[in-house]
Amino acid sequence: MTDEFQWKHKELDGRKIAAGIHEETRRAVDELTERGWAPRLVSVVIGDAAAVAIYVRNQKRTAERLGIAFDERHFAEDISEAEMLAAVQAMNADPRVTGIIVQRPVPPQINIKRLQSAIHPLKDVEGLHPASVGNIVYNELDLGPCTAMASVHILKTTGLNLPGLEVVVIGHSDIVGKPIAFLLMAEGATVTVCHHRTRNLAVHSRQADAVFVAVGRPGLVTGNMIKPGACVVDIGINRVTDADGCARIVGDCDLESCREVAGWITPVPGGVGPVTVAMLMHNTIAGARRQRDFYNNAFAADAWTTGPATGPGG
Repeated sequence: MTDEFQWKHKELDGRKIAAGIHEETRRAVDELTERGWAPRLVSVVIGDAAAVAIYVRNQKRTAERLGIAFDERHFAEDISEAEMLAAVQAMNADPRVTGIIVQRPVPPQINIKRLQSAIHPLKDVEGLHPASVGNIVYNELDLGPCTAMASVHILKTTGLNLPGLEVVVIGHSDIVGKPIAFLLMAEGATVTVCHHRTRNLAVHSRQADAVFVAVGRPGLVTGNMIKPGACVVDIGINRVTDADGCARIVGDCDLESCREVAGWITPVPGGVGPVTVAMLMHNTIAGARRQRDFYNNAFAADAWTTGPATGPGG
């Protein structure tokens, strides 16, 4: 590999990218608060709080730094699904709550898809409600699954022109791979989605200007599978133990061999993760705005129907 090409390589620092998103979010929080729509994010933890303590603490710290109120609500390990659905419906009806996030994992008696679907789409800051995912198909791109939105945003920071870009997505999960494909198609990219039944994976990945990988298999993608100069977004998070017994976190790519070939690459950790948290806050703002617009339009329609006597002081 020539020195010139090595010089062109750029590691995509998720913390710096997230900082830019946070600046926009902070300004939006101030605007919403001034207009009486202060955003409030509710974190739902069911059962063992220790299992998600680090994630919740990070979300809380980020939210409060941006001026977003953050409530932690803990529910018993043995709560029934019916009781949990009722609790979510109460949050849906609470005008003080503008966003709801369910921390995973949940106890086995709770169907996570059913619980996620119970969250009102206007308060679905994770972007996982069927309506939220479906809206992406219709090019409504302001709110979607956080990790998918973070991954596509990272690609945009490279300056690559998305219309016509050849992209390969490795992994077709409902909350990452598929939404990434929909988001990229909405931007005009040409997208190939690969999965465990794909034959000759490297044939596809070597043709791509950008590769997204999210399958949970450390070292799956190596440098000889990447087109020189391509952007590689590694979404995988895997805990591995070295020969000396030391544990570390790695992605789905072999970072050393891929960085020798890629034009841009995300490290793990420090790549997609920080941007995903930033997108959660971005979605919290998008949800608050949608609720503001919904209620403003509803009030306007009510005023038109019943006359000015229903307005303030009427």
